Amino acid sequence: MSVMKNRAVLRWLVPVTAGVAVIGGGAAVGTFAAGADPALPPRSAAQLLEDLRTSRLDGLSGTVVQRADLGLPPIAALAGRATGNELAALVSGTHTLRVWYGGEDRQRLALVDTLGEQDILRNGRDVWTWNSRENTATHRVLPADAPDRATVPATPADAADRALEAIDPTTAVTVGRTATVAGRSAYELVLTPRDKASLVHQVRIALDAEEHVPLRLQVLADGQDEPAFQVAFTQVDFRTPEADQFRFNPPPGVKVTEAPADERPGPAGKRFDKPDAERPDVRTVGTGWTTVVVAKIDGAATGGGAKPGADAPDAQMLAQVLGDLPKVSGDWGSGRLLSGKLFSVLLTDDGRVIAGLVTPERLYEAAKG
Repeated sequence: MSVMKNRAVLRWLVPVTAGVAVIGGGAAVGTFAAGADPALPPRSAAQLLEDLRTSRLDGLSGTVVQRADLGLPPIAALAGRATGNELAALVSGTHTLRVWYGGEDRQRLALVDTLGEQDILRNGRDVWTWNSRENTATHRVLPADAPDRATVPATPADAADRALEAIDPTTAVTVGRTATVAGRSAYELVLTPRDKASLVHQVRIALDAEEHVPLRLQVLADGQDEPAFQVAFTQVDFRTPEADQFRFNPPPGVKVTEAPADERPGPAGKRFDKPDAERPDVRTVGTGWTTVVVAKIDGAATGGGAKPGADAPDAQMLAQVLGDLPKVSGDWGSGRLLSGKLFSVLLTDDGRVIAGLVTPERLYEAAKG
């Protein structure tokens, strides 16, 4: 596959001639890397983007460490447990994952912690999720029009693909220092949003000097020297894994649940019949780094209490945490604000969730619309 799936980004960033240029009315393509260790031949930002576009990844396996320090209350793990999706806890703390990639339709991820292991395997249209602690598994058959994008974004390449989608003429693209990641030499591509309403200061993508595959992605928040989010290989092997790695063999006594054949997996296993862009209760405001998502929700999510019958302790605790968020109000209405280093979420009293990698003031502007 091509590591960079979003070819539209090239119209902003890849010039007709290599070197320093300004593309699409504002996206600055930066200077050549030089003088960093390890010593590598100089490459411009445009050349690195072209390396990404033309790279081919047939397979890999490795260990990925993800670290997130978003300055959030302990809401992520609670949300995961209350909704039945413990992978939601990946948005906080440090996690080690094993990943295998054998092509567009063969992927596997294993999240291992002190309490057990959770696996997600995709083999063709078959997707298995397994929880060792509960010894339960879910099997679903993806619809024929399922996207080729990885079932669960877990590698630096997955994260980089999403970061590159945000590029528009308000993004400065430059070359940073070279680096050594997972024992391999890498160039660093730096994306810097120009819009001051974005809480993202920079996104730094380390690209393997030989394979041109992202080995590390770091996101720095405004005013912070250390990454608020990082996902990086600590070990990587670019050989295609054996086919057996993508076959799920249910362990003894496992309870298997068959998901409906036409179900499109979404957060917490909820069914999404349409993409968000086609759903009347979800819309976006703005573009690029300052895109804001506006969604309608029921009153329970705003801290007004758990749904009737939702007597699970984790669900009640989640509702309490939401209810303890700071109250805010303005000419847009009133609600509660969840803010971290990289993003803000506004839960309005009239039943909306408004979120983005932006300052609260940008959310208030969207709330008036």
